[in-house]
Amino acid sequence: MPRSDRPAAAHPKRPHLSTTFDSFGFAEPILRAVTELGYREPTPIQAQAIPVVMQGRDVMGAAQTGTGKTAGFALPILQRLMPLANTSASPARHPVRALILAPTRELADQIYENVREYAKYTGLKSAVVFGGVDIKPQIAALRQGCEVLIATPGRLLDHMGQKTVSLAQAELLVLDEADRMLDMGFLPDIQRIIHALPARRQNLMFSATFSTEIRKLAETFLNDPVLIEVARRNATAENVEQLVFRVADIDAKRAAVAKLVRERQLQQVIVFTNTKIGAGRLARLLERDGLNAAAIHGDKSQQERLATLEAFKKGEIVVLVATDVAARGLDIVELPAVINYDLPYSAEDYVHRIGRTGRAGASGVALSLMTGNDERLLVEIEKLIKRKLPVESLDLGPAEARPRRERREAPDARRERAAGAPKRRRPEGESRMPRASGYSTDPFFSQPYEPSQAEPAEAAAQAGAAPEVPARGSVTGPRKSARPLAALLGGGRKG
Repeated sequence: MPRSDRPAAAHPKRPHLSTTFDSFGFAEPILRAVTELGYREPTPIQAQAIPVVMQGRDVMGAAQTGTGKTAGFALPILQRLMPLANTSASPARHPVRALILAPTRELADQIYENVREYAKYTGLKSAVVFGGVDIKPQIAALRQGCEVLIATPGRLLDHMGQKTVSLAQAELLVLDEADRMLDMGFLPDIQRIIHALPARRQNLMFSATFSTEIRKLAETFLNDPVLIEVARRNATAENVEQLVFRVADIDAKRAAVAKLVRERQLQQVIVFTNTKIGAGRLARLLERDGLNAAAIHGDKSQQERLATLEAFKKGEIVVLVATDVAARGLDIVELPAVINYDLPYSAEDYVHRIGRTGRAGASGVALSLMTGNDERLLVEIEKLIKRKLPVESLDLGPAEARPRRERREAPDARRERAAGAPKRRRPEGESRMPRASGYSTDPFFSQPYEPSQAEPAEAAAQAGAAPEVPARGSVTGPRKSARPLAALLGGGRKG
């Protein structure tokens, strides 16, 4: 595999940057698929990365999210594998040649969809494996053979443990969203996977951000990489308007989200939270406010997440509340805005969040909410992106600022609402307290208090007479009549 002694930091001479996909020298099947997808001019990361990858060099590419990184590595990989393409039905003729690792299910599935479209006329097969779904269909797909395998680290290790996949002939390794892969604790898994790969291979790392620690770590397995940066490191897109709104407290944030969505007439927006519990709760509160909202996070099943994403892409859901991990890989065409309900704990996540909007050159808006306790997080973000963000106060009326607490409905009410029954309105003047049902009303408890008659001893004391003292051994109070004894026990009339 071609190597060079020039260090990555030296920025070796770039090949001539192509202005059209025709000039890259792609095979006709690849070029036909690209043309059908409407690709005309390559993005900056594609123009710089594709020639270098086709030369067989290791690459560490940094580009803003939404600039076409996937095509930047997928298209040249397919071109390099074209000599091995065949139409044989034998799985042995389709071993894994390229492995693409992604941190989340959504990103892995998105990459797979793109690769499948690029390779549909080539004869090269692709497959995707990720957790959260049944492993059996994935095993069946792997047994059919595939040259390009897209996977999340955990599920790939499951397949390796069950020996349902072989990486012995892999020639290329791609880490997409590489900083997140390493930063989220995937390093041990990645090292196990790398040790199972042939030592002679091409390595590619693509991400929107590269911290100093991640860059140092990447040097341990990248072989003399070419560094490609199409924008300032950790920069945000210039076509995304960024605003920060200061609110009084956490309770005011929910009202602020509803106000921004309505005032700006946003028909599609992703709202980011820092926790899964917070995402679910915010989605429910926004629905109570009359907004069509849904949450997506790690506790949702894969089927639920995919169904929610599909509904959001179709416009059936206006507000998608998501956590950072769940939002990785979301590719929504012309998403107009994102809202940071919580400022991220990691400043690099801010770059990834706002990268969901303003993709492929389109304009976008990134709105963030902050309280007095978020000053430190904002400072870290501004330090990373080397840009001062404008901060405005968001005025909420008394009714808007009042937090709405979640109320639990009775089971009968939930069943009626699920069946489409209209919600019962309380008549004017009726008490808010729930009325007890299922109990009879005893008139005794509704009568006014009446003093009881005095006991004989008390009456005698009031009259000045000495109370009657019962004889020794006698029992005071009324005596109960003795119960008749059954005949079988010796009772009955005595003769």
